[in-house]
Amino acid sequence: MNAVTVRVPAKVNLQLGVGPLRDDGYHDLVNVFHAVSLFDEVTVEPAGGLEVRVQAAPHSRVPVGGVPAGPDNLAARAAGLVAARLGVRPDVRLRIRKAIPVAGGMAGGSADAAAALVGCARLWDDRERPALTRDDLVELGAELGSDVPFAVLGGTAVGVGRGERLTPALARGTFHWVFATADGGLSTPAVYGECDRLRAEAGEETTLPQVSEQLMTALATGDAKGLGAALTNDLQPAALSLRPSLRRTIDAGRDLGAIGAVVSGSGPTCAFLAESADDAAELADALDGAGVAEQVVRASGPVPGATVV
Repeated sequence: MNAVTVRVPAKVNLQLGVGPLRDDGYHDLVNVFHAVSLFDEVTVEPAGGLEVRVQAAPHSRVPVGGVPAGPDNLAARAAGLVAARLGVRPDVRLRIRKAIPVAGGMAGGSADAAAALVGCARLWDDRERPALTRDDLVELGAELGSDVPFAVLGGTAVGVGRGERLTPALARGTFHWVFATADGGLSTPAVYGECDRLRAEAGEETTLPQVSEQLMTALATGDAKGLGAALTNDLQPAALSLRPSLRRTIDAGRDLGAIGAVVSGSGPTCAFLAESADDAAELADALDGAGVAEQVVRASGPVPGATVV
């Protein structure tokens, strides 16, 4: 096999409940992931060593200058894990074409890692040894980061622990989204640190988060308005504290007709839910004209996870 190309989706967090800081430096989470039709593509092909090349996808204005193109890239680390598991040399070139915002709270780096896991497992498949299963790849993904296992699976799922222990969730129908990206990213560790700081400053007692029954009912019944009303993100106050301009973006989306608005993950991308595809198109045009975002893109969900194309 000469090359394998894998398409992998972005995610939006429908609920991100953040518990107290654990002894290992992580937080206990309730993370309702939802994969949306905004895709990166990763092509893996044999090479003389491990190489990473990153570029914006066609028709995408995603700035990729800050994406590491060496061993620090999460996709490169993913290739190394697969090679070690299979007992082969990680002699592979990873060509990453990005449409998912960089450092935008939509798990673009984790998506690329998931694509590298799937692509390398296929490239190095050999009948003389057992093939890696999807469960094997989810397990390897958990070694790389909390969002990687979901990017392998896609769909809609509830993640607990660090977010890596997943249970698929029933979601009927299709939900229509508009995403407003910001100029520059936000550091996930910085946002979690600000969340801890704000809670300590307010004297809040942080408890273990619970899955929202309202959210799960809306997903199971395909109720877009109910889902919009149930969107929550415990990291949103921290993201707004670090990037106050996001408040203007969130407010504009609501004023322009979004039925739900939330900062996606650690931000700074803002996610807006619309009632239909036509409503999403109108909202996207209005947000673009309002000048409150670097870029406005539409997507729908749920969609499958990392898939060979």
